[in-house]
Amino acid sequence: MTDHAGTRPAAWREGWDEGDDSLFAGREMDTAAEQVEYETLTYEVTGRVARITFNRPEHGNAITADTPLELAAAVERADLDPRVHVMLVSGRGKGFCGGYDLGVFAERGGGPDDGPDPTIGTVLDPVVQARNHNPFGQWDPMADYAMMSRFNRGFASLLHANKPTVAKIHGFCVAGGTDIALYCDQIIAADDTKIGYPPTRVWGVPAAGMWAHRLGDQRAKRLLLTGDCIAGRQAAEWGLAVESAPPDELDERTEDLVGRIAAMPINQLMMVKLALNSTLLAQGVANSTMVSTVFDGVSRHTREGYAFQLRSATAGFREAVRERDEPFGDHRRAQFERE
Repeated sequence: MTDHAGTRPAAWREGWDEGDDSLFAGREMDTAAEQVEYETLTYEVTGRVARITFNRPEHGNAITADTPLELAAAVERADLDPRVHVMLVSGRGKGFCGGYDLGVFAERGGGPDDGPDPTIGTVLDPVVQARNHNPFGQWDPMADYAMMSRFNRGFASLLHANKPTVAKIHGFCVAGGTDIALYCDQIIAADDTKIGYPPTRVWGVPAAGMWAHRLGDQRAKRLLLTGDCIAGRQAAEWGLAVESAPPDELDERTEDLVGRIAAMPINQLMMVKLALNSTLLAQGVANSTMVSTVFDGVSRHTREGYAFQLRSATAGFREAVRERDEPFGDHRRAQFERE
C-alpha cells in the first residue's frame, strides 16, 4: 500500500471526515438536518467550529423554557458532526445572557402567552409553576426541582459534550446566564463584562452549583455571600475566565483560541476533555448541582423570598430589583438584564 498516512505530511491534522481512509468517507450528511431553526438561538458550522449563538437580543438573551432544550439539541448536533472540533457559545446584542426571564413571572404569575404551548400539563407548564409559587398556597419542592433540574440538564450538556466548549461573554453574564457559561470548558471575556449572581441577595441560589468548582471555595463565597459582580478582567485574574480582552479585541482573541483548539485532532480533544472531566466529576459536580437546585427552590419559598415576589407583583420587578441591589451600590443594571 503506497497511499498511507505516512506518505502525507502531518496527516494527523486531517479531520475525521477527510481522506479516503476516513471512517466517514463517502457518507454525506443529510442537508435537510442543516435547516433546523430554533426559537432562542442560531446554529452554524464554519470550518471546524460549531457556533451556537443566543438570539433574543431584545430581551438580553434571557432564558426561556425553550433555551435548555435547544441548547442541548445544538450541542448534540455538534457532537455528532465529524466536521466539528470545538463549539463556541456566545450571545447577540448587548450581552451574553442576563439570566432567566422572570419579570413576567414575578409580576403576573407566569401566565402563558397566547397560542399553543407544548409545556401545558407538564412540570414546565407556567400555570402549574405559578400555582406552586403562590405565597399563600402550599409549595411542592419536588415539582419545583422537576422543573429546574431540566434547565440544568440542558445547560450541563456543555460540560458533558464529548467535544470542547468555549463561552465568549460580553456585556453581561449574570444570574442564570452564569449557569450556562460556567458549564463550558473555557470562558473568554471582554474586560468590562459584568459577571455575577446578584439573586443570592434574595430569591435565588445558583442552581448549576459550578462556582466553587471553577473558582475555589473562598472566592466563590466572596461573590455568592454578597451577590457582588466582577468584571471580565478580574474574572481572568481569579481564574473564572481563561483570559479577557478589550471589547474591540474580543472577537479576534476568541477566534485565535477556538482556531488553536480546532487544529487539534478530534479524538485527542475528546480524550483530554474526558480525562480532565473525570477529576471535575470526582469533585462532586452532580451532587453540587442537585443540592444547589433544591436550595434555589427553597430560596424562592422563604419569608424573604415571598416578600420579594409580592413586592415584584405590587411595585414591579425592576423596582424590587432596585430595592434589592441599591444597598450594595450596584443597582444601576444594564437595560436587558434579567434574573
